[in-house]
Amino acid sequence: MRKRLMLVSAVVSAGALLLGACADPQTSTSSKASEVAFDTSAKQSHITSAKVDPIAAELPAAVRESGKLVVGNGSAGGGQPPLGFTADDNKTPIGVEIDIAYLVASVLGLQPDIKTTSWENLFLGLDSGKYQVGISNIGVSELRKEKYDFASYRLGLHAFEAKLGSGLKITGPADIAGKTVAVGSGTLQEAILVDWNKQNVAAGRKAATIKYYQQSADTYLALQSGRIDLYLGPNPNASYHVATRHETEIVGTVSSSYPVQGLVAVATKKDDGLVKPLADALNAAIADGSYAKVLAKWGLQGEAVPKSLINPPGLPKK
Repeated sequence: MRKRLMLVSAVVSAGALLLGACADPQTSTSSKASEVAFDTSAKQSHITSAKVDPIAAELPAAVRESGKLVVGNGSAGGGQPPLGFTADDNKTPIGVEIDIAYLVASVLGLQPDIKTTSWENLFLGLDSGKYQVGISNIGVSELRKEKYDFASYRLGLHAFEAKLGSGLKITGPADIAGKTVAVGSGTLQEAILVDWNKQNVAAGRKAATIKYYQQSADTYLALQSGRIDLYLGPNPNASYHVATRHETEIVGTVSSSYPVQGLVAVATKKDDGLVKPLADALNAAIADGSYAKVLAKWGLQGEAVPKSLINPPGLPKK
């Protein structure tokens, strides 16, 4: 059965975010509402583009002759909408990452072969050659660049969620001073909050109180009851939650690779000859407008990039 949900989605504008060297990469502009239809059916259409022969010719011969692009996606166990998750039939992978795979493959003249796996096995599969590319909300980091090549296609953002009508706006450390903020333990989001607390204390401001919950349901219950002021998590998941539940709002974003601008990228094994055709295919899709249609389909226009970059600066090594 085809399931369409007409939703109001908070789309975070990233106009103030700059790629590469950014003086204040934690900036956030606020959300604007737009109507989005999330199609969660197994038979949904994938947005594709025309094959570009000169780009397809850049592919390694073995890949080109195989006629397919083997894509690892770490959404086993149901996944997380709108990134990679299971359709209404409880078996077909869908989401923005799946659509990016179809889009890139179409420009290259290949058929995508989507393989769903766990996050840890995704990288093992890339290492062994089981998957030619990984498309699974993979953030560029300096450590990962030692083993993998990257072609970027989305901004990496975390989002601050607040109760609907909170009146809050988060643009930097001062805005969380004295607030109670929930975050996942051991995450990059937690590291950002700890850093912001240090900045607040150094500036004579009150530190935020950081809270931890095991289940997302508990986090959102605490948000609705007023026990916490904010929840910091991945922007795509926050955007989907805002759109589907109508109980919260996005009041700010921060780079996923703070203090540099985070970028999400297609990953491939180092020096296997795939990264340039992947980047060129993404740039062709950006130029013809099909890339924008994919992001709009899932309410993620605010994570659009103007250009795919090969091995851009990533999360610094600790």
